[in-house]
Amino acid sequence: MYKKKECIAMLLAGGQGSRLYTLTEKSAKPAVPFGGKYRIIDFPLSNCVHSGIDVVGVLTQYRPLELNEYIGNGQPWGLDLMYGGAMVLPPYQGKTADWYKGTANAIYQNLHFIDRYDPDYVVILSGDHIYKMDYSAMLKEHIKNDAVCSIAVINVSLQEASRFGIMNTDENNRILEFEEKPKHPKSTKASMGIYIFNTDKLKSYLIADEADENSSKDFGKNIIPTMLNAGERMFAYQFDGYWRDVGTIDSLWEANMDLLGEVPEFNLDSDWTIYSRNYTLPPQFIGESAVIDNSIITENCHIESRIENSVLFSSVTVEPGALIRNSILMSGVTVRAGAKVDYAIIDHDTVIGAGAEIGQEKGADGKRPAIAVIGSDLNVPPGMKIGAGEMINEASLEAKFKTVG
Repeated sequence: MYKKKECIAMLLAGGQGSRLYTLTEKSAKPAVPFGGKYRIIDFPLSNCVHSGIDVVGVLTQYRPLELNEYIGNGQPWGLDLMYGGAMVLPPYQGKTADWYKGTANAIYQNLHFIDRYDPDYVVILSGDHIYKMDYSAMLKEHIKNDAVCSIAVINVSLQEASRFGIMNTDENNRILEFEEKPKHPKSTKASMGIYIFNTDKLKSYLIADEADENSSKDFGKNIIPTMLNAGERMFAYQFDGYWRDVGTIDSLWEANMDLLGEVPEFNLDSDWTIYSRNYTLPPQFIGESAVIDNSIITENCHIESRIENSVLFSSVTVEPGALIRNSILMSGVTVRAGAKVDYAIIDHDTVIGAGAEIGQEKGADGKRPAIAVIGSDLNVPPGMKIGAGEMINEASLEAKFKTVG
């Protein structure tokens, strides 16, 4: 028996994240670490909790093991409930079910889960964005507008607008037109991939879309345009806070850098706690020879060198004489004596050999170099040089070693 809910959330967390290269070779994009002690998926899950949404279906598909293990029973977010909570919803083989073919098909395949709670409204979220947002405020606006669908939007620059789905609205924020990545955008209201639907309308459009053999089974490409063409009441909800899609190496690095500074662009303060699955670890150790400048250093780190403008996850070791600048070092990374890391992301449990050089300093022209990325569980040989923008996994490291050797 399930209790009726006013609103539940469906969190799309099955993305491959191919533009993150080596960082998503072994896990889905929402499981990628962020900010020293979080995973990307912590943000929408925590937003749900703060918004009073206590039923969250998490739709997984690509390399789900690490993400499934991380979510567990939802306890870190207070979502381990008798009736509701966080539930992982992988694709399954049945009479009509198969691998998720698109965002709309993923929700369609889980209509039975939605029906369990008989909600009046369904919030559909993406698992790969960094932001803090009160979905209950958006729901109140949705109800006030007597909308059947509301789409959260954020203003972007006119130059960036062609990268997004753009909502053209009237003076009351009613959506008149949706343009997917337009070459010549008419507005700067970019879709954040956050939707609220009246459940009955959502179900009817998903069922019709599933029957269309020519459909891509996607909300942006199919469901939203179809609803607009049918004259449904659809409204844009203006969001004015920090929001970043961290689907690329550059955007992931930039979002981590946004946490630094005396007044960070994105503040992880306690007023809107981001919950995560953290393990009990010893405190950090900062040696006498260490110099820490504008950096985040988390639990169980052992630092005996200079760290500038960087984010270090738990259990990172930096030996004497090394230099870390403008970089992200994920949990368990070891940087040996004399090594230099600049404008780089080093994935978990990788060892950077003594005297190795990773990445590149900012050039004389002041332009930031491309971010170098080193995959997980690797041993970069002493003295090896890996330049700006290089993406190193096990195979490419072995090839580079043979070439250098």
